[in-house]
Amino acid sequence: MTDEGTGGEPRDDDGFGLTAETVAAVLAAVDAGDAAALEGLLAPLHPADIADLLEQVSPAERRRLLALGAREIDGEVLSELDETVREEVIAALPREQLAEAVRELDSDDVVDLIEDLEPPQQQIILGALGEADRAAVEQSLTYPEHSAGRLMQREVVTAPEHWTVGEAIDFLRSEEHLPDQFYHVVLVDPKHRPVGYVTLGRILASKRDVPLRAITEDSFRPIRVTDPEDDVAYAFNQYHLISAPVVDADDRLVGVITIDDAMAVLDEEHEEDILRLAGVGDETSMTDNALTTAKGRLPWLVVNLGTASLSAVVIAQFEATIAAIVTLAALMPIVASTGGIAGTQSLAVAVRGLATRRISRSNALRVVGREFGAGLINGAVLALVLGTAGAVIFSDLKLGLVLGAAMIVNQIVAALGGVLVPLALDRLGFDPALASGTFVTTLTDVMGFFAFLGFATLLLI
Repeated sequence: MTDEGTGGEPRDDDGFGLTAETVAAVLAAVDAGDAAALEGLLAPLHPADIADLLEQVSPAERRRLLALGAREIDGEVLSELDETVREEVIAALPREQLAEAVRELDSDDVVDLIEDLEPPQQQIILGALGEADRAAVEQSLTYPEHSAGRLMQREVVTAPEHWTVGEAIDFLRSEEHLPDQFYHVVLVDPKHRPVGYVTLGRILASKRDVPLRAITEDSFRPIRVTDPEDDVAYAFNQYHLISAPVVDADDRLVGVITIDDAMAVLDEEHEEDILRLAGVGDETSMTDNALTTAKGRLPWLVVNLGTASLSAVVIAQFEATIAAIVTLAALMPIVASTGGIAGTQSLAVAVRGLATRRISRSNALRVVGREFGAGLINGAVLALVLGTAGAVIFSDLKLGLVLGAAMIVNQIVAALGGVLVPLALDRLGFDPALASGTFVTTLTDVMGFFAFLGFATLLLI
């Protein structure tokens, strides 16, 4: 079922995002060289959808689209683009249009736009800014990468701590240079140190003579300019913040971070964890070509090739057992693959728990115990099913016992490995998502083969 979007345009089921029809119409206008039709198609689109369009088309189509419809590419579109495409788009835009696009952005968006660009392109964008804006952006770039200083915007609405609601309202109505969007008025002392903040809703709902200090929010939590951005994102998520003031080493207010930027960090971290768990690198982009994609994946495939050799070594130790009972060769993958799935389940829960700080030193032992119990229960159930099936199908009770015992051992190993490997990596200071999948898969394969063939050697030979 489709719904009607802007201008009668058919939309997807959820009412958001680009439709195949829109993309096809845009490409048709580009192929026909019809600038007017292209402008008509792009004008109603949200900047995020235009960015998605530029990322979805091929490089050749993107170049032709930019040559024909560059006027529709503004600062908001640039800020939404994947950085791998952004450089290409910036290089294609006329200098005057690029300057105008950059001037529309808040300082945090400008920093995000240029921090990953090459120095020549950085200078082009910085040169388009006014003196004050350029100084603010350059100052932000001096802070460590992935810190609150890179994430914050300089545009902050402040008021002296002794003001009343009426004074604040009069100021907001008369001030010409307010941010396009803001959520709080930050109260500052004479040394420009933040002492609290008030939501716009509380200001509008209060009488004019009410002191601003009387209606401040309990959620007020200043953030240090050098705090890592993942700590910032955690604070926003944990304490349900909408915005937070940023202070320097002397506790003076230097900027503000808003919820959209904090949630963008969370989204990026979730994406990185998923990509790292899958062993495809954390810089993967849908716009990468085949060679770039292969380069990102090959190192982990080589690592996995080496670790998989351990399984071959284990199997080789039981060559005589397999030769005596050929049926074992057909049954080995069942135990190993089931253990691999269980390890992945435990690993996903552990990595997510560490990323969200739900797993800490205080509860790590309890989590390990829980995983052990789950592995034991799952192993027992699967052992009953597989052991019974093996005994009936092959008319061999001992073979059923071997299958059951190996399944229990491997499920316990998988559950414990899935939580202990990321915990160990985290304790050593490494990203728990990095390489955990490779280690856990190797552990479950090796122990699965060893347990199965070891029990077979003891009971069947």
